[in-house]
Amino acid sequence: MNAPPLPVLELPASLAKPLASGHPWVYRDHVPKGFSAPPGFVRITAGTFSAIALWDPDSPLACRVYSRGEVPGERFVFQKVRAALALRETMGVTARATAYRLLNGEGDGLPGFVVDRYGAFAVLATDTDAVEPLVSHVAGAVKSLRDVHGVVRRRKEDGESHLEALVGRLPPKELVVEEHGVRLLANLHEGQKTGLFLDQRENRKWIGEIASGRTLLNLFGYTGGFSVHAARGGATHVTTVDVAARALEDARRNFELNGLDPNAHDFRAEDVFEFLRGARERGETWDVVVCDPPSFARSKAQRERAIESYAKLHAMGLAVTAPGGLYAASSCTTQVSVEAFHGAVAAAARKASVTFQIVCDAGHPPDHPILVGHPEGRYLKFVVGRVSRA
Repeated sequence: MNAPPLPVLELPASLAKPLASGHPWVYRDHVPKGFSAPPGFVRITAGTFSAIALWDPDSPLACRVYSRGEVPGERFVFQKVRAALALRETMGVTARATAYRLLNGEGDGLPGFVVDRYGAFAVLATDTDAVEPLVSHVAGAVKSLRDVHGVVRRRKEDGESHLEALVGRLPPKELVVEEHGVRLLANLHEGQKTGLFLDQRENRKWIGEIASGRTLLNLFGYTGGFSVHAARGGATHVTTVDVAARALEDARRNFELNGLDPNAHDFRAEDVFEFLRGARERGETWDVVVCDPPSFARSKAQRERAIESYAKLHAMGLAVTAPGGLYAASSCTTQVSVEAFHGAVAAAARKASVTFQIVCDAGHPPDHPILVGHPEGRYLKFVVGRVSRA
């Protein structure tokens, strides 16, 4: 029996070029008034462009483009997951780390999904309820990969996180994973994101490689990923600052996991802004400063305020960077473009009366691929500069 025809959504012809170039989204304001369909797959057209997209009647992202041909089902999903793993293997990611992003949503052709692998376990996350019909297919495809014992999903109920086993078994409360020879604790039940900030893995390695003989300040340090890499790389002293005392307890344990004495370094459970004010008053400086704050904007309406906040924060961080030292400014705010973030760092340099000479301008690692026609997909910015004063 043939499946019923898909609803057809006719979009403005002006969208043909960006869609054909790989942009996977159709925003709500591009949908003609009067179009109505239940959540699910529709055929979209824009001029001569035609594709299968997932229609979401409740999200600002009305459509997520999935296919130029077949309607996605189990076979389609399995092919995408296998292709995603093959890319990570080809790029050497699986040889360098036991924790990595296995599936990066739009960048791997399965919009709305993220799957992060931590050793024998994988954590699946979604950003819209419209993808629910595909969840079991994605979980099954991931479980079919070698040495995967369980695929889980983290949900929030009454403000608390809990894990749901989609396929296989639940992971233990804590796992130890490795990246570039560094061992890190990963709490898949309660940790930030899916457990760790996997997108900063290559940047952590870079910091470790330039840390020898230098002091380092890690702001918004969480469980100390940058700190451990720096200490293993030969940093003379590392200061890790985060408002969450529990995260810093895990940071100390991460030092111990890597044969490092946490008592030889500082862990400060303080608000970063207050810490920086105090450090400036005391005249303290560090040779390397890493500032990796949480997102400052959840919507486009908050973008300008986020840019101002970055400029303020990084000016304070630059003020405690030793002359000739290195300052690493990072942003995970999707709404702030690379150009806008560079502008915020330039404004910070003006405020701090320093010269900022860029030596590293990085973004996503290979396990976070981005479609070339999807600039919104590049949320991570990581800019390192040498700081000098006139």
